[in-house]
Amino acid sequence: MCRELRREPSWVAAIRLAFLQGRVDVESVVEEANLIPGKERTVRDVLSTMADRGLLEELDGRDCYVPGPVLIESDRYDLDFDRASDGGAHRWRSSG
Repeated sequence: MCRELRREPSWVAAIRLAFLQGRVDVESVVEEANLIPGKERTVRDVLSTMADRGLLEELDGRDCYVPGPVLIESDRYDLDFDRASDGGAHRWRSSG
């Protein structure tokens, strides 16, 4: 994560959204990763690559993805995310 700009890699945001919301699209990744406008094409490429590798599965060619077999079969998928941030790591409040 780039702490100075409060941005993180698109793939990290996509995995978090897949775990927490069960659905990933370009707009949600741009928002979650706090990316600057104009990065939609890059995010679309990242999501497509993640689908090619089995991390995500595309829903009917609509640029919307759900967790793929690699994420579902990982040992992290069934963790309790009740205490996870609703707004993403870059929006977590620091204590102190």
